[in-house]
Amino acid sequence: MKKLLLTTLLFVFALITFAQDPTTFILVRHAEKADDGTRNPPLNEEGVSRSADLAEMLSKQEITALYSTPFKRTQETLQPIADLKGLDVLDYDPYAKGEWLSSLAEKHAGGTVVISGHSNTIPLLANALLGNETFAQFDESDYTNLIIIVTDEVGKGKLVRLKF
Repeated sequence: MKKLLLTTLLFVFALITFAQDPTTFILVRHAEKADDGTRNPPLNEEGVSRSADLAEMLSKQEITALYSTPFKRTQETLQPIADLKGLDVLDYDPYAKGEWLSSLAEKHAGGTVVISGHSNTIPLLANALLGNETFAQFDESDYTNLIIIVTDEVGKGKLVRLKF
């Protein structure tokens, strides 16, 4: 049911909002991480399950590209989607915003880009895409945000926010 709702929302949102080829950005914080005492932990069992749920939710959505910070937890969050879609998870600088997002919007115009980041970086990216300060840093225990922004120009996006 979640998958059908998400697919329908993405399709209708894109159709009624824009006449041009907008880029759809799906922003997600990495799933739950293991507490292994390192600065680069993998996902824990709950996180692996959440990343599989995300892939299932997006299984019917055409995905153009996957981007992740260079950390295990963000890469592992997108890996089930990469496996399903036959895509690579590409690294990005978690603090790059403006020019990087503009180049993604241009490069993937009309497509869907999924970006995995962190509690402090996903809100920054979302705010840059929207052109306003809609999001503050997520609570460290919150892994449920799924932010969908459709835009044909960075800074003028339209927002759908879901929990999963």
